[in-house]
Amino acid sequence: MKALKIAVLLSILATGTAFAQTNPATAATPVNSTTTLAMSNATPQVGTWVPPNGQAVAPKTRAEVYGELVHAEKDGQLAYLNSTVYAHP
Repeated sequence: MKALKIAVLLSILATGTAFAQTNPATAATPVNSTTTLAMSNATPQVGTWVPPNGQAVAPKTRAEVYGELVHAEKDGQLAYLNSTVYAHP
C-alpha cells in the first residue's frame, strides 16, 4: 500500500512538469517588424482582450449602442433575428 502511494506521488510529479512551457515572448522570433512595432506601441491593460492587429478597441457609448439598435429595427435585422435565431419552436 505504501509503495502504491509512492508510485502515485511520483507519477503526479512527473506529469506536472511534462506540461511546463517556455516563455513564448523569448522563444519566438518576430516575423514581421511592422506587426511587432504596432504591438509594442499598444499598452494592453491586465485582463483585457487585444485584437491580433494590436489596435485597442474603444468601448461604445450608450448613444452609439442605441443608434445601432434603432438602425437594426429600421433595417429589419431585429425582425429577422427574432424569426430565425431567437424563435422558440
